Amino acid sequence: MSNATIRDVAREAGVSVASVSRVMNGRDNVSAALRLKVGQVAKALGYAPHIGARNLSMARTHAIGILLPDIHGEFFSELVRGMDREASELGFQLLLSNIHEEPASAVKSLSTMRGRVDGLVLMAPHVSTDLLFEHLPAGLPVMLVNCAQHDRTHARICIDNRSAASMMVDHLADSGHREIVFICGPHDNQEAAARLDGYRAAMEDRRLTPCMVDGNFFEDSGAAAAERLIAQGRLPDALFAANDMMAIGAMTALRQAGLSVPGDIAVAGFDDIPLARLITPALTTVSVDIAALGARALTRLSALIDGADDRQLESVAAHLVIRETSGGAALHALSSRSDLPTTG
Repeated sequence: MSNATIRDVAREAGVSVASVSRVMNGRDNVSAALRLKVGQVAKALGYAPHIGARNLSMARTHAIGILLPDIHGEFFSELVRGMDREASELGFQLLLSNIHEEPASAVKSLSTMRGRVDGLVLMAPHVSTDLLFEHLPAGLPVMLVNCAQHDRTHARICIDNRSAASMMVDHLADSGHREIVFICGPHDNQEAAARLDGYRAAMEDRRLTPCMVDGNFFEDSGAAAAERLIAQGRLPDALFAANDMMAIGAMTALRQAGLSVPGDIAVAGFDDIPLARLITPALTTVSVDIAALGARALTRLSALIDGADDRQLESVAAHLVIRETSGGAALHALSSRSDLPTTG
């Protein structure tokens, strides 16, 4: 019943029109049982609130919800900076929320946005799209950023992580590095998975052997990865971390062990956060205009709020920024130098 009305939903659910309205508008004074029942009936009838009618019954909030997997760290600071700049131009305020790692947290965060915002920017590369779509507030314009692939038509923006990671491997290999170890991101994160796929594909194209160590996108995991490699008594030619923070952590551990970057080992990262060009030596990395990505998400979401029919996937290209950390010749064996630390 594609022309179902709110009265049809109320009649089939056996509740009042006011109850259906409270559910659809995300009001807090609704029981879980009522929300579930009305949601099931609305889905069965194919009912979705009319955005124009909704705006007549309740004023726009002039707020946009931003759901991110984290809200600290330079990547997210830059992303929010771009969003805030564009939101100010468009007359919106931002309402930020952190999804954390558990899928249940994403569901809870989505629930908190009901009725409070005119639209939503959602970045959840670690949460399945089936779960996200199941709990998206009905009728709310949504822009997906770097979320997992799905078979539904929905407005989204994604960085071309796979191609960018392949470009970095090509650069390191062209610089003479053959043993290139990849520090992975979280296993359940689609961005990390795409970067790993790009690394593997490029290594295989070059007939080089892929070698991976675990990481989680945080600086301390990059340091731990480097420490494990040092403890093995033999360095690879290069370390390629799935993000800049892990690369910086690895550089710290290498420096503390008395090793030189890039003299003893090359290091590269991904994202080009501001710190990447400020550290010494400056970090070779894959550059994404993070602030511009955030601004673009806000621009497209604003158009959705105004009624645009946008269901496109926009792929954002990245490019290499070659700095000091990938230059020089790596030493292949720690044992070849008498002044390097030894392990027992």
